[in-house]
Amino acid sequence: MNNRIMLENKSNPLLKVKNLSKTVTSPGGELTLLQAMDFTINRGESVAIVGPSGAGKSTLLGILAGLDTPSTGEVNWLEQNIFALDEDGRAQLRGRMAGFVFQSFQLLPSLTAIENVMLPLELLRVDNPRETAQEILSKVALAERCDHYPRQLSGGEQQRVAIARAFVVRPKLLFADEPTGNLDSVTGGKIIDLLFEMNQAQNTVLILVTHDKSLADRCYRRLQIDVGKLTELVETIGQADS
Repeated sequence: MNNRIMLENKSNPLLKVKNLSKTVTSPGGELTLLQAMDFTINRGESVAIVGPSGAGKSTLLGILAGLDTPSTGEVNWLEQNIFALDEDGRAQLRGRMAGFVFQSFQLLPSLTAIENVMLPLELLRVDNPRETAQEILSKVALAERCDHYPRQLSGGEQQRVAIARAFVVRPKLLFADEPTGNLDSVTGGKIIDLLFEMNQAQNTVLILVTHDKSLADRCYRRLQIDVGKLTELVETIGQADS
């Protein structure tokens, strides 16, 4: 099978991947983590990266987010090849354009909920960061928990803070790696509902890694990876008309 599977090509894609591959050196020789990939993702779409453990899902997500580097190829955000930038340049671009939601929440324990959400605004020197942070914490139903530290919040509440922090800068791209992996099914379902609500409200590209088929089916597209290859691409029913 040709490993290059193209998502529907539309004008001015928000994210475009060209000839992307990743190899590393191991004791047994060179190991290929990702094989040549080409695809585009358009504004407002949600894409699930799925596949068995060890298939390369998190590696691909890290490269798409500019947190890891490919061996060959390009990742373009709005026609900007992010790997034409140095590490500082990529960090600045991520600060302006991207948000992240992790399985382990990644909140700073010494900061309150509102301080965690304010942090990316302060780094961007946005005016009135507290007011903006309060507004988005209200949207995730945490207005009454603003001054609580992460240790004083439940797992679901911590993940809602993480979502608020991710969306507070109105990112064009949101990357999520197993965002409900540490949550029970009921709480996880509420978190996923919130992610999709925010994705649609802000017209943000949502790219997530998941083992949950029902979650993948809610996404606009499903991208299947096996042993570093794109083996299947499906446009799902979930948000195809959104």
